[in-house]
Amino acid sequence: MAFCGNCGASLSQGTGFCGVCGANLTSPAQPTIAAAPAPPSMNTVNAGWTSVAAAQPATAASSAPSWTPVSNQQNAAPQTPPASSWSAPAAAGAPAQGWNAAPPAAAAVSGTALTPNIAGALAYSLGIITGILFLVLEPYRRDRFVRFHAMQSILYFVAAVAFNIVWSIMVGFLISISGWIAVVSIPIRLLISLALFGLWLFLMFQAYSQREFRIPILGAIAAKQAGS
Repeated sequence: MAFCGNCGASLSQGTGFCGVCGANLTSPAQPTIAAAPAPPSMNTVNAGWTSVAAAQPATAASSAPSWTPVSNQQNAAPQTPPASSWSAPAAAGAPAQGWNAAPPAAAAVSGTALTPNIAGALAYSLGIITGILFLVLEPYRRDRFVRFHAMQSILYFVAAVAFNIVWSIMVGFLISISGWIAVVSIPIRLLISLALFGLWLFLMFQAYSQREFRIPILGAIAAKQAGS
């Protein structure tokens, strides 16, 4: 037995309408489902924080809601890249801006380089040895003043050695004739040696004073070889 849901009257099987109140019995009323609330907007300008607890279902053992920062991507200001300490040149050959490039390496200047007057004086120090050295070493070989004194030092040394050889041969020959020649030759040889030594010191002093003192005959040859 069926009953009317509106007035409670009894109905026969298969009846679609109530005979007492006329209610329609074919489509029963369906329960109304409440619409779920819309989630909070992520792009709101003023909302910078979103609750984690609101986005997840609540549980009995959940602790206090935590907050995580949410960046507003649409309204956030674009980030400015950090200032660079240098910038590349705009075009090839253009000077660089914002940084100073390292200057090209300058040519190393030797701290042991001698001045021409000192080099010229030292050319006489060891005779032919220092004379040859200053004729071949850079940058002294390019200096005419140094070349002149180096060449004169070589010629003076060769002349002094040649004189000693000739003197020894001549004295030896004279001693064979008379023994008194040996007695006379000793002081003469001493005076000549002192004169050669004094001339050697005088040549060094002239070179140090930046003067070109030319020994007769030898000085002209040295000047010609030095390029004057």
